[in-house]
Amino acid sequence: MKSPIVSRIALGLYFIIFFGYLMGPLLVMSVSAFNSPSFPSASPWECFTFEWFSVLWHDRHIREGIYYSVIIGLGTVILSVSMGLAASIVLTQISARLRSVYYTMIIAPILIPGVVIGISTLVFWDRVGRFLGAGEGSLLDGLFHNGLFLTILGQSSFIASYAMLVFVARLQRFDPGLTEAALDLGASHTQAFRKILLPFLRPAIASASVLAFLASFENYNTTTFTIVDYKTLTTVLAQKVRLGINPSISALAFAIITLTILVALASEAYRRAAQRKEAVWQGKVARPAARLWPAWLRGNPAAILFVLLSFTIIVAFGVAQRYSPAQCKIAAREAKQAEIQRSIEELRARRQEEAPQAPAPTTDTAPAGSGAFGNVFAPGNLPGAPAPEPAPEPAPAPDAPANGAFGNVFAPGNLTTGGDN
Repeated sequence: MKSPIVSRIALGLYFIIFFGYLMGPLLVMSVSAFNSPSFPSASPWECFTFEWFSVLWHDRHIREGIYYSVIIGLGTVILSVSMGLAASIVLTQISARLRSVYYTMIIAPILIPGVVIGISTLVFWDRVGRFLGAGEGSLLDGLFHNGLFLTILGQSSFIASYAMLVFVARLQRFDPGLTEAALDLGASHTQAFRKILLPFLRPAIASASVLAFLASFENYNTTTFTIVDYKTLTTVLAQKVRLGINPSISALAFAIITLTILVALASEAYRRAAQRKEAVWQGKVARPAARLWPAWLRGNPAAILFVLLSFTIIVAFGVAQRYSPAQCKIAAREAKQAEIQRSIEELRARRQEEAPQAPAPTTDTAPAGSGAFGNVFAPGNLPGAPAPEPAPEPAPAPDAPANGAFGNVFAPGNLTTGGDN
């Protein structure tokens, strides 16, 4: 009886730890987008603000990075999905002996580091341009040295492998007899592909397109070598991290997370609505009666969440136009200054308590001239101190006999005071 309870508790703790590990950083970053400090932080909380979204909107480098990232992503989707679809179809058509070798060759770009792919793409297309005689300023020279073109080629070289894996997984459920039957009935290969195979691969095409776009949007290793004069969002963010960031990065992350959730909810709502519509058409479910709520909202939690989230975003945008955290910032600044001043006073008091007591003065006097400065700082030399007693004069030395080299001619007693010669 206790074993199921323990298993449920353990499973619950596992899910909490697992999703906390995955979603914890995103949650903290999302919270820091609404905190007023100039450095991204969720604690300590100061003031609720929307200003970092305004800073993000007016950042020209971020806007340009998003613009070029979208263009490169769309080009990568077109090229990589096309190559992946062709590679998957060829994989199902070749003999079993060559299939493993062909599969290994298609998967190999995934195993190569992105830095190597970026450098090799740059060098290879530069050589191709020289081989074709692309002179400086010509169309081919501009094409083979264009950052957008090189980035699309470099990213597609390995993203096509991901797309191919998606198509292979879908084609494993396809019945080749359908295509053979269409060919036996007089359809051409193009008609069989367009009428039978392509509709069957439509979900895989959508999945591969989303995967290719996201892989292109977040790629950095390959892009940093092939982008040349342009900037993508990842290269702009990497530069900002080196130079210093502010919470506008958190605002960007929150916007991307919100947009991702909206797209996911919209996709799930559309899928549920399509399933319900098909069930009604087949007669498995009764047609819903006309009510105040639309039919696609009833029994569709994803659609309800999508509407609620959209309404919340609209309300938040309206509040952001009128809300100002100026007073809160002033109060937070004053509280921070008071805290700093209190810390300074506590530090001063602690230093005074820890300071050693001054030693008592000594009465011993050092002999005159024994110090480094001739005892100039002795207590008796200070102003107002009693003058020291004069030292006794030395007794005069007796006259010495004239036994010097000059007959003691320079003795003090032999000096003349007059002008006689």
